[in-house]
Order: sequence, then structure tokens, then C-alpha cells
Amino acid sequence: MRITLVSPKGPLYRRSGIFRQSLRYMPLTLPTLAALVPGDLGASVTCIDEGIVDVDVADIDADLVGMTVITGTAPRAYKLAGALRARGVTVVLGGPHVTLVPEDAAPHADAIVVGYAEDTWPQLLREFSRGDLKPRYDQADDLDLASRPLPDRSVLPRWRYLTQHVFEATRNCVHACEFCVAPSAWGRRPLQKPVEDVVADLRATKARRAVFVDLNLIADRAYALRLFRALVPLGISWYGLATVRVAEDVELLDALEESGCRGLLLGLESIVSANLASVRKDFNRPESFARVIDTLHARRISVQGCFVFGLDEDTGDVCERTARMAVDIGIDLPRFAIATPFPGTPLYARLSAEGRILTRDWEQYDGQHVVFQPARMSPDELQEATGAAWRYAYSWRSIARRLRRTAAPLHVAAVTNLGYRHYAHNLSRFYTCDWAEAADPFRGLAPRPRRQARARARR
Repeated sequence: MRITLVSPKGPLYRRSGIFRQSLRYMPLTLPTLAALVPGDLGASVTCIDEGIVDVDVADIDADLVGMTVITGTAPRAYKLAGALRARGVTVVLGGPHVTLVPEDAAPHADAIVVGYAEDTWPQLLREFSRGDLKPRYDQADDLDLASRPLPDRSVLPRWRYLTQHVFEATRNCVHACEFCVAPSAWGRRPLQKPVEDVVADLRATKARRAVFVDLNLIADRAYALRLFRALVPLGISWYGLATVRVAEDVELLDALEESGCRGLLLGLESIVSANLASVRKDFNRPESFARVIDTLHARRISVQGCFVFGLDEDTGDVCERTARMAVDIGIDLPRFAIATPFPGTPLYARLSAEGRILTRDWEQYDGQHVVFQPARMSPDELQEATGAAWRYAYSWRSIARRLRRTAAPLHVAAVTNLGYRHYAHNLSRFYTCDWAEAADPFRGLAPRPRRQARARARR
């Protein structure tokens, strides 16, 4: 049996890095699926990540192609699926978008996988080998992550990513943010790998630095403490995701620091308290953001702070005020997204009922396009102001200000800021909206004439 696994990508994700590297780390999905292929099937497995190379359907020589789909890449996945099925290749679709709206994906595939695939993917392959493929495979409610095969990271070229040392200890999130895909797709029941399994994966890869992709590593405090204490003997530096609540727990902070945590991604979301309450994340308090950053910096933990623009209480100046605050309080790497009502989420249901969805072109659902009518500004105003926020946060002056306060090693902070500056100042390469030509709502921050001339010459 010949299997090809594909991670299709939209315009945003295709080779958007510098130095011939993707800005992303190696995805875990394809290595995990490859490791789950039953050995007794004698299958050959090829993995293609369009984040680093485009798929040429003519070059795919497979009996079965499996694709993992997020909403923003669904049109690309469906196009590839159609071309492959026309050649008689069996196509299986899975991933977050398929789980959120299986009825959207089913017409484009011979089979779909809904939910996590640890049990259903091997079952599907066995049934396919017997000529008994079902149209749909659903995750069982009692899924257990213990004693699973370790991801096979050799299926992707490690040198094309910032790092291949990507790990996972838990899945799902106990919170129910209105815009978040996770609780709608997979529920709020925490799934946890035994700590010893996580350590075994780290030891097998001989990682000295690691990225944990868990949505919220501290959701189960007792588990988090066990994990952090088990990391201490490994002597690694690691990065992960958490909530601002970590800054309120001294024991947890001590364990984080001792375990080698050197960076956390925090979903700060908004500087408007009413927004945070409306999306069910009111444990975030904007007046405490500076203290959170200072607390983590004192532990040598850098912060990637993420904000969402376009929530219902946002007015036209919110992007400017947020970007300035991010620089003022020393967030190591600010990130900005446009609120996106992914299908299947409460936000999508509400905005759809209010008649505010502007397009159902899924390729626009990438976190950087306005796909709905904002409550207090125009779509164009939101789009343009988001681009301006990126450019302000990653101007040379803003980078210099943040580097003076960074908790990361200076060379690491400089390189990562350079990578994000490349992204922030090249948004028009990835999107149909040409923000480079858009009016800048930040008074006094417009590019100087010489820079504009150089930009026009490049175009």
C-alpha cells in the first residue's frame, strides 16, 4: 500500500520565512499519522507539507492520500482532492475543519475522519486494505493517549523548519472562549499523555530545546507540576502556551523556571475588558498585563503576546492603542489576529444569526482577513488598522525598545524579531488586501518617502 499524507496550505502559509526556512516549527500531525500506520500493512508513507513545498498532483503516486485540513486551507484541500479522485486515488480528509463541519468536507472525500485519529486512522487503513472503506470515522468518547507510538519526525525535512523538536503533553482546553475552535471541535475534556511518555519522546529525540504545542499547559495544575518536575533532569530549554493565570501562582512559576521554561505564548486577546467578558475570557485583566510580563521576565521567561482585533467593543483606534501598549510593556513578540468566526464555533453561530457574515470563502478564514461585519468600524478600517499594528510593533524603533527589556538571549530575540519583521512588512505578499498601499491610521508613523520609493521599485 502506498500512502501519501499532505498538509495543504493557503497563501499565508507557503514558504513565508527567511533564510529559506519556514517561520513555523515542524508540524506534529503528519509525523503522528505516519507513526500510526500499522506495520503489518507493509505500507510506504510519503509526507508533503505545503508550508515548504507545493503539491504537484501529477507527482503523487499513491493508493490513498490523507489530508489534514484547517478552515483556511479547505479550498486548497478540496481542489487537490478533486484532482486526485479524478485519477482514481482514494482521498481521506481529517483535521479541525472536517471535525467542525463534516458536512462541508464529506462531498470532497472518499472518507472523512472526525475528531482525533489515534484509533480511527489505523482502523481506516486496515479496512481500506480489505476493500471495506467506510465514508466516515468518528473519534470514540473514551480516547486515551497513553502508550501511543512516538511521532516519526523523519518523514519531513528537519532543516526546512525553525525546529523539529515539537512535542505535545495534553490536548483540549478547559476554557470556552467564544471564538476558539478547540472546545467546539474536541470538547473541553482534558486529554493527557502520561508524563513518562512525554519524557520518553524528549529523550528519544535528544532535544535540548523543545516547543510544546499544548493549548494550555497549566489547565490541570497538578499534571503541570508533575510534568515540569519531570523535565528538570533533562536540562532542556522549552517554550509553550499558557494563560495569564500562571503569573498568580508562585509554586507554578518556581516549577516553570526550574524546568527550563524560557518562553510562553499568552492569549491576552484584548485591551478592552468588555470584549474579554463577551468572549468568556474575563480572567484576563488588561490593567495587569504589564505586571504579568514583568513577573515572567523576572523568571527569564519571554512572552509572545497574542491579541484579537474586531471584537464587538473594538473601535477604530483599538489596533493602534494595542500595538503601542505591547511595545510599552515590553512584550517580546507581539502577534495580532483579526477575529475569525470559524464555522462550528459559537462566534460563527452568533454572527451568522445576526446576518454579519460577509463571506464563506474558507480561504479567507485565516485570522488575517475580515470575513464579518465588525460592530463599531468598517471592514476596511479593521483590515488596514491590523496591518498598521503589525508594522508599528515590528518597526526598527519598536524592536529596539522591546529588545532592551527582553527576557530571551539577545541573539535569539533579535533573530525572532527579524523573522516577524519580515512577515509584518510583507503581508501584501500573502493576502489579497495590499496593506502596503493602505492608509496608515497611526498618525506620524507613515513610511518615509525614500522607503516608499524603494518599495515601489521592488514592486
